[in-house]
Amino acid sequence: MKPRLQQHYEKNVRSRLTQEFGYRNPLQIPRVEKIVLNVGVGEAPKNPKLLDSVVEELGLITGQKPVVTRARKSVSNFGIRQGMPIGAMVTLRGARMYEFLDRLINAAIPRIRDFRGLPTRAFDGRGYYTLGIKEQMDFPEIDYD
Repeated sequence: MKPRLQQHYEKNVRSRLTQEFGYRNPLQIPRVEKIVLNVGVGEAPKNPKLLDSVVEELGLITGQKPVVTRARKSVSNFGIRQGMPIGAMVTLRGARMYEFLDRLINAAIPRIRDFRGLPTRAFDGRGYYTLGIKEQMDFPEIDYD
């Protein structure tokens, strides 16, 4: 069974976009291809156990195992050497992507304190949207300990 956000997109949004913008080819209709979640842990070189908890929480939020990201270059000012683990990331596609987007819109964003809407300036010239969330506690899967 498809996620409800995907069903809504396929039944309602696609037809409205086609009518409003006059798309002739179904491949012209904008769609969400993937969601990439990236967590950078500044304290990771000093405290490796912190990275383990971040990986675990990111896995709980997304339902998919994160990949540990490593430094590409050594940066002496930050105390980072090439190959050191510095964060984690997950790429979501398909049903998991729509489920995560549904939870983000309906559960996590309403929990953000002093939320004033999503900025339209966060789109870049290629159609990508960047959103930063300061606390992972906004997601219902994470328990406050």
